[in-house]
Amino acid sequence: MARRGDGIYLRGGSWRLDCRINGQRHMVALGKGIKRSVAVELASIARSKILRGAAGIRKRKDVAFEKVKEAYVAWITTNCRPRTQRVYQQQLDQLARSFGGKLLSQISSFDIERHKHRRVEAGARVVANREVSRLGALFNVALKWELFEGTNPVVGVKRIEEPEGRLRFLAFAEEASLMKVSPAVLRDIIVIGTNTGLRIASEALTLTWTDVDFQRNQLTVQAAFAKAGETRSVPLNSRAREVLVRLKAQSRSLYVFAKPNGLPYRSMDKLLAKACEDAGLDGTGISLHTLRHTFASRLVMSGADLRTIQILGGWRDLSLVQRYSHLSPGHCQQAIERIVEEFPAKFPPMPETGAIVQLAERRVSM
Repeated sequence: MARRGDGIYLRGGSWRLDCRINGQRHMVALGKGIKRSVAVELASIARSKILRGAAGIRKRKDVAFEKVKEAYVAWITTNCRPRTQRVYQQQLDQLARSFGGKLLSQISSFDIERHKHRRVEAGARVVANREVSRLGALFNVALKWELFEGTNPVVGVKRIEEPEGRLRFLAFAEEASLMKVSPAVLRDIIVIGTNTGLRIASEALTLTWTDVDFQRNQLTVQAAFAKAGETRSVPLNSRAREVLVRLKAQSRSLYVFAKPNGLPYRSMDKLLAKACEDAGLDGTGISLHTLRHTFASRLVMSGADLRTIQILGGWRDLSLVQRYSHLSPGHCQQAIERIVEEFPAKFPPMPETGAIVQLAERRVSM
């Protein structure tokens, strides 16, 4: 039975609390071998906890940055491609320099602004935006996994304005110079990159011979390696097919681009950098991604429509392809002229119209 007064009593050398709060009885062991004054203090704390629970007041879930970072790394290791894992890990390592040792609840928008400033001072202006976005993703998964209760401080943080990247593609003379000084494997990569638009590191170097269909004259980019996360088929033109047929005849590996030991290449960056240096093109902004830009640019200049280019290159958003449209000066003129070709006039022109138009054309051409 609940005791009167302060509700504490001694039994068998142990102090106990026996009380009713909001009509409900609570019995709590306070401790053994302690003084009554200490038991009174412990009873007060116990009552406070009971009252907070009854009022729906509880401690909000919180977690250390390092702990959720560890869980997030485990998730990306399972769900992301190796190259994406490396990029995310680099971003998280930089974030740990700013937020390590803090609980998520202690990270404020002002702290994030200080992180941005530190990275800009280090010359990582664009990378700073990627790191802030990664921090936002980390907060989102912490909320989703119920490790943290609070608000995402990244929401509302303004990103740093980024300069529009230069649209760099290979001129034919530059390509010829590179081909002249490149080793055989890099020459093949250049041909495949400029004729299929594959992303070299994630899509070309991960190609296996099961992805190449010579009968249908196409190759398949598996969803696991495609940036958009969707499987797509890319037709082979005669130039790309010639390279793949030759490589197939020589291959003893599962991978299309394999080292002599049969293992796939992980990167071609160093080989390309050396070739650019030997060709006198170092410092001109040529990278492996330039091959993909060259593919899209040449398609546009050959008259391909932007939607076709989007499908072939695996761009998720058409706006990413529209930046190439200016490379075809006659593109808009050709498009609007098709109205005349596809929808010829169904009524004869007035007799005097022809003479007037001819006279006007002569004046325009003068």
